[in-house]
Amino acid sequence: MRALVVLNPNATTTSVRTRDVLLSALSNDLDLEVAETTHRGHATELTRKARADGVGLVVSVGGDGTVNEVVNGLLDPAPAEGETVPDIAIIPGGSTNVLARNLGIPENAIEATGLLLDALRTGRRQSIGLGRVDDRYFTFTAGFGLDADVIHAVEGERERGRVSTVQLYVRTAVRRFFAQPERRHGIIELTADGGLPVAGLAVVIITNCTPWTYLGARPLRPTPFADLNAGLDVFGLTSLRLAPTLLHLAQLTTRRGPRGRAVVSLHDRKEIVLRAPEPQPVQVDGDYIGERTEITLTSVPQALRIAY
Repeated sequence: MRALVVLNPNATTTSVRTRDVLLSALSNDLDLEVAETTHRGHATELTRKARADGVGLVVSVGGDGTVNEVVNGLLDPAPAEGETVPDIAIIPGGSTNVLARNLGIPENAIEATGLLLDALRTGRRQSIGLGRVDDRYFTFTAGFGLDADVIHAVEGERERGRVSTVQLYVRTAVRRFFAQPERRHGIIELTADGGLPVAGLAVVIITNCTPWTYLGARPLRPTPFADLNAGLDVFGLTSLRLAPTLLHLAQLTTRRGPRGRAVVSLHDRKEIVLRAPEPQPVQVDGDYIGERTEITLTSVPQALRIAY
């Protein structure tokens, strides 16, 4: 089988020696081409070309951002009728590997490569659903408001040379929380599947699976019933008052997830529209993509096949 390995050379948890070992192992079973990314969006460009060239498998070596770009290269533009989209494989290598951890793919790159080789030899594949924000696919999460604001701030720190760590995210989240102009009442309005709108949301997180993310080894579950084989789930807060917010953050670590008067929870929705009178930051799979006053999120069932 022809395969493209899209490798992020800046991936934080795979050394050059580890990459050499996994590429050598994969080349025994695949007709392999290797491409390193050089700029944001490059993985999408490489994958789109591989799809047009008839490659059967694209292997993402990197973090969630690399996976997201590969997925968008596989599915955008929309496949023509009868067109076969390449399968995807994931070898974790970034500072965050949320989708891989959700799927049970080992964080160790060599172990993940072994799992992939077994899948290739046995023909094992799993179809999963995705989400989409307007024209951008996401694999596990999108956000509108505070969480996207935090990610934007962290990206700014990384551009200044800071290393992405749990501590950096926590410090940034605390700082951006207290920087919010109005914490008592939100300004975001949500409409799900054409129902009645829910107004006054201060933060909205949309998920495609659970956990949503990890605090080190600890899983965080704002939407504990989210499923890659179902629609989209929603976690929202109508207030960011300090004491209730701290309680809800603690509840993220439980299997039941957040609950209370300020919590909005929705499960298995096909379409969600978010609006705000002022532009809000937006993130997909942990990448900031700009500010919008309105976004439409849709569930895309069985969008692609993963080899693992």
